[in-house]
Amino acid sequence: MARIDAFFRLMNALGASDLHLAAGAVPCLRIRGDLEPVKYRELSSDEILEMLTEITPAARMQEFLETGDVDLAYEIADLGRFRANYFFQHAGAAATFRQIPSHIMTIEQIGLPPIVRRFAMMEKGLVLVTGPTGSGKSTTLAAILDHANKNRRDHIVTIEDPIEFRHRRVNCSINHREVGQHTRSFATALRGALREDPDIIMVGELRDLETIALALEAAATGHLVLATLHTPSAMKTVDRIIDVFPSDAQEQVRTTLAESLKGVVAQSLFKRIDAPSRVVALEIMVGTPAVANLIREAKTHQLTNILQTGRRLGMQTLDDAIEGLLRKRMIAPEEAFEKCINKERFLPFLKAIPEEYLEILEKAEPRTSPAVERSAVSWTR
Repeated sequence: MARIDAFFRLMNALGASDLHLAAGAVPCLRIRGDLEPVKYRELSSDEILEMLTEITPAARMQEFLETGDVDLAYEIADLGRFRANYFFQHAGAAATFRQIPSHIMTIEQIGLPPIVRRFAMMEKGLVLVTGPTGSGKSTTLAAILDHANKNRRDHIVTIEDPIEFRHRRVNCSINHREVGQHTRSFATALRGALREDPDIIMVGELRDLETIALALEAAATGHLVLATLHTPSAMKTVDRIIDVFPSDAQEQVRTTLAESLKGVVAQSLFKRIDAPSRVVALEIMVGTPAVANLIREAKTHQLTNILQTGRRLGMQTLDDAIEGLLRKRMIAPEEAFEKCINKERFLPFLKAIPEEYLEILEKAEPRTSPAVERSAVSWTR
């Protein structure tokens, strides 16, 4: 057994999601979103390098030593898989590991709305799962692929850095490709995928202009493309994709995106205050003709209105989802306020209003006061 495996077994025993190792510091585990130090001594850079060398292929370790960064996955047969990033910092070597669940959760187990099943069954287009790091994007994407695998008879190609969830064939043929091991880059793999007779292409992350351009091309030419982005909302997702292109190309990109974008699932993860676990709040946008028109006409600031009026189609705003969890007493008002989009909307739920927002209430029109009062009473009752 590798020396570092003891930390992974401790992770599993405590229900931790991440392990942090850094030269000059004690190891830490992330439990329910918080970093907790392990009762262990500080590690030196040489000790960390020895532990990493023991579990890392020689070529990848050499890449790390030469470049200062590397992404890969590590697996323990009876425990599970871990996504890893090695890097150097001021005190020496460091690494973070995130546990990848061995069991792929279904759409129903995660609690995703029914519209997500429709995304998995679309013949073509672009479906994006977005949110900050650690919000569960990979888990949601894996559930969507799992539904497709069980209900379609198609060819699925995944491109990841590194491979996270491994899908076993049910009804679909699935090929997993890892950047750095099976292909040079996301863009190279995407170009190749277009010649591999795929029906579904899953891209672990849209990182740069070239990858985004190729993903749009694939979605526009009859493939279903599933991918992730680090954006907090549907509106910001659309803006991010368009803004990455040069200004003289943005009009054409708007047209292509308007025709190709079929759905956005923007998510944020919260600590539950009623149970020792976490819960996700989702913003859902469906690529309707109204959504396409706003994208095409550069009116993305109006997308929130479409989400609010499109509930019968499965759409919802992130703030509506957060408020729903808040009113069910599942999450804390302070975290809801921190992660919401419209801060003013959540001020009435706070026990103490931050000083920088006091002026908002003082200048609010009289007609808003009863609503503020009712919300505060509803929460404290």
